[in-house]
Amino acid sequence: MKEKDVNLTEEWRNAIIPFTEVDGEEIKSQCSRYKLDVVKNLSSEGYVPGRDVNLTSLQQEECLDGWTYSKEIYQSTIVTEWNLVCDNQWKVPFASSSLFVGYLFGSLISGQLSDRFGRKKVVFMSLAVQCLSVLLQSFSQSWKMFCIIFLFVGASQISIYISAFVLGTEVLSKTMRVLFTTLGAFLFYCIGYMTLPWIAFGIRDWRTLLAVLSATSVVYIPLWWFISESPRWLVTQGRVGEAEAIVRDAARRNKVAAPPVIFKESEIQEMPAGRKYTMLDILKFKKLRCITLMCLLLWMSINIGYFGLSLNTSNLSGNPFMNCFLSAISEVPAYIVSTLLLRVSPRRILLSVFLFLGGGVLLLIQFIPESVQQVALALEMTGKFGFTMAFSIVYIYTAELYPTVLRNVGMGVCSSAARIGSITAPYIIYLGTYDKVLPYILMGSLTISSSMVNLFLPETLHKDLPETVEQMQECQGLCRRSKKRKCIQNGATHNSLSQLEAKSEVETLNL
Repeated sequence: MKEKDVNLTEEWRNAIIPFTEVDGEEIKSQCSRYKLDVVKNLSSEGYVPGRDVNLTSLQQEECLDGWTYSKEIYQSTIVTEWNLVCDNQWKVPFASSSLFVGYLFGSLISGQLSDRFGRKKVVFMSLAVQCLSVLLQSFSQSWKMFCIIFLFVGASQISIYISAFVLGTEVLSKTMRVLFTTLGAFLFYCIGYMTLPWIAFGIRDWRTLLAVLSATSVVYIPLWWFISESPRWLVTQGRVGEAEAIVRDAARRNKVAAPPVIFKESEIQEMPAGRKYTMLDILKFKKLRCITLMCLLLWMSINIGYFGLSLNTSNLSGNPFMNCFLSAISEVPAYIVSTLLLRVSPRRILLSVFLFLGGGVLLLIQFIPESVQQVALALEMTGKFGFTMAFSIVYIYTAELYPTVLRNVGMGVCSSAARIGSITAPYIIYLGTYDKVLPYILMGSLTISSSMVNLFLPETLHKDLPETVEQMQECQGLCRRSKKRKCIQNGATHNSLSQLEAKSEVETLNL
């Protein structure tokens, strides 16, 4: 805190700040001081603190003259800009929460926009909104303005991620789909995450940092002319001519002979062309309701478990830039392993195994005595590996379960469940004030339960992506329909799906 240039003896200048206990250690208070008028009188009268005056009996007051901040690590932050300390310290996590609330709304809205207007348009529209929002955020004049703009930043960021993820899933072939959803999406996310702390290391002012980060979005503008719209989405919208043109152009560029007739009339008639699906359609179909409820539980439990484990992870270093870098790089092995396993292993069993692994760690870690912290650290890293694997698996698994007409909406709803999980987790952790192990028992039990529920979902390994609700698979033992109807449905749509998957294989070579 700042001190006025007042006439105090050296003893009183050193004693005017009271001591307070933080984590069992006594340090000088950063939020209060002994009342200045009283200290001035005592100093002028020659009293010595601690000898003539019992300091604990003196009245205290807030820091009325502001604070002095260390610039050893940061030149400027939102904390130093708007004095978000002491009684206003709650505003710092609240600002972070506004980003997650933006994620929640973005997950719900982007799915419907993408299914209505197209994956490509929503990706680049969200990219533009993010660029503008981050730039405006760098000019924030108040904490409230910063938080409001942060909502738009969060909504646009998650919209880019989900829409681009679905676009890549639909455009690429079965063999390339796994590579894209693990190494292509998650690993390159980690690369960006690892790059961020070094940019921040060179730019220590938060306003300049945000302005520079917003400018990086400009490099993606040329991609508009290289990325095509999803042919699967175009067919479901009745725009068969555009879808055929994209496939023929991909074949021409790769010197592959396209068949004379790409989409047969009988196949086109099976597609619900022109119909607009919304989030309410998920509730209309029994098959969709069952799959969605189980996916919601999966996404929420994974997010709660990962968040809970992260709260218990020891600090890797005192340097915040190195902490950020190590946090990102620690997830790389999980994405590489998941890429290899997803090519050959059933999604259901794989997801259940790693959910059980993460949940088991949550149940065990609180019972490790402090004398064997190496074991606790090894468990923490194992649990984080398990939850990171689960995240990479559940994304591709969910995308493969939902049909093209509702894929983006389904991904958005599930992503919203993950955001609800991140909002719920701190309250579960708060139960630790009553019983230290209770939060981890709850989170571990929820995660292990979800690993069991996951076994009821259908397997999608080596299966074609469903285009319509009718082409979706049934849950295992739940929401079953007649065997006769399933056989007729599968026979009628097999040729259509195989043909469209073949077009996707051709386009993969170009993309």
